[in-house]
Amino acid sequence: MLKRRDFLVSSALLLGAAITPSLLKASTAEYPNRPIKLIVPFAPGGGVDVFARLIAQKLKDLKGYTVVVDNRSGANGSVGGNAVRKSDPDGYTLLFSAGTQAMTGSVMKTPPYDPVADFAPIALAGQAPMILVMANNRPQTTIAEIVASARKKPEDWNFAVSAMGSPGHLATLEFNRLAGLDLNVIPYRGTAPGLLDVSSGNVQLMIDPVLALLPSAQSGNVKAIALTSGKRSSLAPDVPTAAGSGMPGLDLASWYGVWGPKDLPPELVKTLNAAINEAVASLAESGQLAKIGVEPTTETPAQFDAFQRAYLKKGTELLAAAKFQPT
Repeated sequence: MLKRRDFLVSSALLLGAAITPSLLKASTAEYPNRPIKLIVPFAPGGGVDVFARLIAQKLKDLKGYTVVVDNRSGANGSVGGNAVRKSDPDGYTLLFSAGTQAMTGSVMKTPPYDPVADFAPIALAGQAPMILVMANNRPQTTIAEIVASARKKPEDWNFAVSAMGSPGHLATLEFNRLAGLDLNVIPYRGTAPGLLDVSSGNVQLMIDPVLALLPSAQSGNVKAIALTSGKRSSLAPDVPTAAGSGMPGLDLASWYGVWGPKDLPPELVKTLNAAINEAVASLAESGQLAKIGVEPTTETPAQFDAFQRAYLKKGTELLAAAKFQPT
């Protein structure tokens, strides 16, 4: 005979199984009913931060969402990433990052998570060309001149990177490979502190997204040398491509995406994907993305997942070719 306690437990489990789908639909329909925290794993002022804040504001304008950008830099973006990984999968803590996120497991000796398996890919928001800038206290004006000088005195040339595994870091490794050099690479906790050292002349070179570095170049704090893309940008029509500056083959872009904890319900992923795609499309239509050099992307979560996996494969190959050792 079934005991009363067992009967009550079994009944509760059956009842829970019966009402969970309806509760999920109800919670999704009410989402969001409080502020969403959008964690940016880099210091304020960099390209990722700028784009995140544009999307946060547009989500408020279009959907009425209150989105708070929370900068948590450190450990190649994994400090912020880990905060999202450990958060409740309720859609109220999300990650906005760059290609750095996909490379976390490849550049750290003991990564705190698997960047693909431990997160739910939500939306690929956009891509952007990158730009090579140089300290003003150097006379060179082209990549060819920089390479010629670096071959004579490689110890006089150092690269700043916003984070290990970032698109700028991979472009830096490609620069070294194409030039036949092994220039020193110095990691920073985001674009802004690295750029500060380049503008002060303490470090000589940096590659990062146009939206992060171009304002400093336009103000004269650093020299714009070349774009890491196959064509010139309307934002900087006087800046040549890498091929035009003496390095054919240096053609890499940065990209930006949104992730949630891995157990984020599919319905919430779908809701967030639609909202972010709408925000990106609106930013593009208004010309705000063109102003910061970002090409809009509106894809499904499945397409974003395939994209990040392909990027991880290519990035891992670049790291292996450079004989990179995780730190």
